[in-house]
Amino acid sequence: MPCPKKPASPFRYFNSSPEVIRLVVMMYVRFPLSLRNVEDLLAERGIDICHETVRHWRNRFGPLFAADIRRQRVSRMRGLRQWQWHLDEVYVKINGEMHYLWRAVDHEGEVLESYVTKTRDKAAALSFMKKTLKRHGSPDTITTDGLRSYKAAMSELGCEQKQEIGRWANNRVENSHLPFRRRERAMLRFRQMSALQKFASVHANVHNHFNSERHLIDRKTYKTRRSAALAEWQTLMA
Repeated sequence: MPCPKKPASPFRYFNSSPEVIRLVVMMYVRFPLSLRNVEDLLAERGIDICHETVRHWRNRFGPLFAADIRRQRVSRMRGLRQWQWHLDEVYVKINGEMHYLWRAVDHEGEVLESYVTKTRDKAAALSFMKKTLKRHGSPDTITTDGLRSYKAAMSELGCEQKQEIGRWANNRVENSHLPFRRRERAMLRFRQMSALQKFASVHANVHNHFNSERHLIDRKTYKTRRSAALAEWQTLMA
């Protein structure tokens, strides 16, 4: 019986080592740095690459790393008891036109889904919720703001009884927008809707991976979790 073929390495056509590529993608996506900032920081460490190489590696490997992280988390979170979602949308300007970035965040602060639309009506909310429910399953409760599009979409999906609306109940997802806003300013905004969708998905999964909620734990626990996250990052796409 022939042995199954080993999947080809995604790094096989690149002269740089996988460790360097992972470091470059992590620095650019995780921290609010520009392409040239990453180039200068790496040059200080003896790694000579162009800022366009940083852009190419982020476009090529960012979605692969994010998908690997998402697969692990989806399998772990399915079937979780007392699972609560928080939904919200934030405006993002692309070439002077208003677009909306929809976000689903669970009760632990992890971003489940990011979805970009040109409107925030019932059709946009329905498309966003269908995508999130299909990928992550059904939660126990869904907390939203007072936007009527959520209620209309949930009525069509048959889960309107799960909706909760409160004045401060949605602070969890409101705070989740802050890391993205900092990253948006460093990138001098976006120029294409597809570029926003791609980066928002990658950024959310990388942020989830390194989010240890350091303000809620002691430093020893934080250092242990940080080391575990870095070690797991080095095994992505191995």
